Amino acid sequence: MEINHNFTSIQQVQETYLHHTNNVSKNKETSRSFEEIFYEKSVDSAKEEIKFSKHADARLTDRNITLTQEQLERLEQGTRKADEKGIRESLVIMDNLSFIVNVKNRTVITAMEQTNDTENVYTNIDGAVII
Repeated sequence: MEINHNFTSIQQVQETYLHHTNNVSKNKETSRSFEEIFYEKSVDSAKEEIKFSKHADARLTDRNITLTQEQLERLEQGTRKADEKGIRESLVIMDNLSFIVNVKNRTVITAMEQTNDTENVYTNIDGAVII
């Protein structure tokens, strides 16, 4: 068997030795950088609105907590910041309110007011954001 070592590209080597056809599209859409894909995914997740679990809804009602549109926006901002830092379960504190948020699902798990007459102990979180 005679071997030809006069290759002008890696693709020719692949086709010769690996019997690989060139299935890779040279279309710009398929050759996006990691940074472009990461940014796209970040923008997509930032578009999702924050949700409240049934438990969180019940706590808000039980504790007579009503959130303004501005507070909801700040809560979403805190959730985005937690996501940027890689936090999975975050405590988000704003004004005199505390929220435990599942960052990946963008869901508030529970909500409470910070008061001096109760212990402010938070468990099962891996980060906190103060807004």
